Amino acid sequence: MSGAHFSADWLQQREPFDTAARDEAARHLQLAARFHAMAPPAGTPWRVIDLGCGTGANQRWLAPRLGGPQQWLVVDHDAALLRGWPPGASGPGFEASIVCRQLDLARHLDTLPWHAAHLVTASALLDLVSADWLRRLVSHAVGARAAMLFTLSVDGRHDWEPGDPLDSTVGRLFARHQRRDKGFGPALGAAALPALRRALQGSGYRVFSAASDWRIHSLESAQAGALHHALVDGIAHAACEQEPASLAALEAWRQRRHAKATSGSLRVGHVDLLAMP
Repeated sequence: MSGAHFSADWLQQREPFDTAARDEAARHLQLAARFHAMAPPAGTPWRVIDLGCGTGANQRWLAPRLGGPQQWLVVDHDAALLRGWPPGASGPGFEASIVCRQLDLARHLDTLPWHAAHLVTASALLDLVSADWLRRLVSHAVGARAAMLFTLSVDGRHDWEPGDPLDSTVGRLFARHQRRDKGFGPALGAAALPALRRALQGSGYRVFSAASDWRIHSLESAQAGALHHALVDGIAHAACEQEPASLAALEAWRQRRHAKATSGSLRVGHVDLLAMP
């Protein structure tokens, strides 16, 4: 798979903000109660497939909430990210064995052991994939009658405080850039989660969703300030790639945004989705 590559440093930088966002969404999704209701029979481990697993933030957050014995198959195309994974993990109330597989999800999605899965999960993946890839995913998961939990899918919102006259223009350019091919075909971007919801509801699944927004206030911590500045750079870079003719105006926006980021805030819209057969 080409196109989408994420460094371990970036994944580490975002993990605390992901955790806070997911914690809030989990309460609204009543995740603990719903996991309890669909848990495998006593003595049977949860069997989980984690798509685009990265360095393990999804597993670290989710395993304690599933509880009990667990078997994880974690999948990523990046061997460097997989090298840091341990063979297992344990904590209060859970013990998980972990098998890593390097796999090009764009090309070899069909080779995963779908029939064995109780739960299919991913974090910050859906906005990268195409409509065709999403249909394949749904077909496999529905065929296995597996539950699905997809977290931190972008919904297109960037709420900057204080505002800037060019924010909406930059937002439109960034959204168009998100629809480029990230290795799975033309990406769905913010349209991915609504498309997944429709497909699963059409297959008879019960689907629940809740906001999992990043709330970044630069004055709260050095971590927040660093992420705020990194997002300014990343969004500006994507907008410039999308419309090179506007480079000067977009660079001016980037500089203004960095100045405002020192004491400002940013809310990035995400949504978590739980689907149960």
